Amino acid sequence: MVFKPSLVQGKKPIIQKRLGDKLKTMIFTEENAANIAVKNIDTPKEKEEQFVLCDEEIKQLAKWCITIEQHYDKPMDIEWAKDGLLKKIFILQARPETVQSIKNTQIINEFQLLTKGEVITSGQAVGNKVAFGKARILYSPKDADKLNEGEIVVTELTSPDWDPILKNSAAIITNKGGRTSHASIVARELGVPAIVGCGDATEKITEGEMITVSCCEGETGFVYKGKLDFKETELDFSNIRKPESTEVMLIAGDPDKAFKLSFYPNDGVGLMRIEFIINHFIGVHPMALVKFNELKEVAIKQKIEALTNNAVNKEQYFVDRLAEGVATIAAAFYPKEVIVRMSDFKTNEYANLLGGKNFEPIEENPMIGFRGASRYYNPLYKEGFRLECEAMKIVREEMGLTNVKLMIPFCRTVEEGRKVIEVMKSYGLKQGQNNLEIYMMAEIPSNVIQAEDFAEIFDGFSIGSNDLTQLTLGIDRDSAIIADLFDEQNKSALMMIAMAIDNAKKANAKIGLCGQAPSDIPSFAEFLIYHNIDSISFNPDALLAGINNMNAAEKKLMLSQLTK
Repeated sequence: MVFKPSLVQGKKPIIQKRLGDKLKTMIFTEENAANIAVKNIDTPKEKEEQFVLCDEEIKQLAKWCITIEQHYDKPMDIEWAKDGLLKKIFILQARPETVQSIKNTQIINEFQLLTKGEVITSGQAVGNKVAFGKARILYSPKDADKLNEGEIVVTELTSPDWDPILKNSAAIITNKGGRTSHASIVARELGVPAIVGCGDATEKITEGEMITVSCCEGETGFVYKGKLDFKETELDFSNIRKPESTEVMLIAGDPDKAFKLSFYPNDGVGLMRIEFIINHFIGVHPMALVKFNELKEVAIKQKIEALTNNAVNKEQYFVDRLAEGVATIAAAFYPKEVIVRMSDFKTNEYANLLGGKNFEPIEENPMIGFRGASRYYNPLYKEGFRLECEAMKIVREEMGLTNVKLMIPFCRTVEEGRKVIEVMKSYGLKQGQNNLEIYMMAEIPSNVIQAEDFAEIFDGFSIGSNDLTQLTLGIDRDSAIIADLFDEQNKSALMMIAMAIDNAKKANAKIGLCGQAPSDIPSFAEFLIYHNIDSISFNPDALLAGINNMNAAEKKLMLSQLTK
C-alpha cells in the first residue's frame, strides 16, 4: 500500500506491505523452445521468506502507476510483471478501474454479526459483507450443475472459466489466492463476500452444510458453522450537515477499517488508540523484544522468533508494525488531524501480551496503578516507550504524515508532564519541530484543577470522560458491584468537565472530548456546546446520532442567545 502524497514529496511512501505464502513456484520443464511445458515445485524456504519486490521497485512501480492514471485522467487497473532473467519490471496492460471508482461514497452499507458461532476456517476477507447458504464443494467448472442459486462456492482456486458459475453464488471461498486473485476480483464485481487463501476450506467445510461467510470483521474473514443472524444498516451521508462551531471527530484504532471510516462525515480522528495495533498486529510485549536474550521460557522465545522472522531485529519488528498501523489510519484521513494516544494498557492487560508476564508487576488495582505517563520514564518500561516514539518518528518524518499529533494519557502531575516531554525529545520527538503538537488526556481531577499549568507544557487536551467520572466519584469501572453508580451526568462529573473546558479556554488551549455520552444523551451534547468545547469524538457506530444531537444543541444555544 503506497501513499501518493508521500511518494510525490520524496518521503517514504510504503505504509503497508505483507509477505505472501508463495508455497509453489512454476518453472519450465524443458528449455527446448519447441517443447516447452511447465510444472509446479515447492518454493525453497529462503524464497518463501523473501518479499517479491524490494522497496525501490515498489516505489518505481507506484510512480509509473501515477503517470498512467494522469495520462488517462481516471482510476486505472494496472497489471505488471517482473522478468525472471532481466530482473526488470514491465507494465503489461492498463484499463479503467470498474468497481471502486463508481461507488457512491456517500452511501455505506454496514454489516454486523449479532451472534458468534463455531469457526470452521478463515482467510483473507474480500469486501465487508455477510452471507449465508449451503456450501457446495466444486473441483472444476464441470461441476456447475451442482450449484443452486444462492449457495456458496467452496473450491481450491478459480480462473476465468469459472465466471458463469460464480454469478449464481452468494459467496466464494477458496483454499488459495490473495486479494488480487481471480476470485477476489470477481467477488468485488459481483458485490458478494469472498474469503480467499483459507488453505483448508475444502477439507474443513462439509458438502451441503449451512455456513455463514463473514467479511465484516476486518482483514480476516471467517467461515462459521450454521446460519448466524446479522444486521445490515445503510448509512446515507449525502444530507448530513456537520455542526458549525464544534468539530466532529472519530475514535479509531483498527487500520483495516480506516479507509471505510474516512468517508464518514468527520474533521479527523480525535482519539486513535494504539492498543488495538499492539494487540492484533504485534502481539508481543515491547520489553520482551528489547530484552529478548534475557527471556528464559523456550516456548515464548520460539513464538517471538516465528513472529519476527522477517524483521531486521526484534525491536524493529515492533517499530515497523506500529508505524504501519498508525500510518494507514493517518493516510486514510490525511490531511485531517489524527491524534494518536500513546499506549495506555494497564499492567494486567500488558501482562497478557506475549512475554508480558516477565515485565509487569502484579497490582491490586491496575486502573489507578502503573499506567500512562508514569510508565514512559520508568526503567521498567522506558525502553518500550522508546520503540513507540521511534514508530511515531517514522510516521511523521520519514513518511511525511505530519497530520499525526501525539497525546499522553493519565499524566498525574505537572512535573510528570515535563519528564515525559523531555523523554520524547531525547527519542527524537521534539515538540514544535516539524509542527509536532503534543496533547494530554484530561482524565484526572488534577488535570482539571491545574489545567492552566498543564497548558504551559501541552498543546491541548482531550477529556477522557470515563476516567474523569470514575476518579471524581471514586468508582472503579472494573467493579460490577457498583457499576450502577457510574454516571457521566452526575453533577460533580459535569462540573469537572465544565471546569476543564473553561480552564483550557483561559489558557488558549484547544480542548475536545471523546466518549459515548454526547451521542446517547442530547442534553450532554448541549452541555458541551454551551461551554464552547472545540471538538467531540465519537465511536463510528454513534457518529450520526452524535451529529444530530450536536446540531440540535447548537440550534438551541443560538435561539437562547437571540432571545437574550
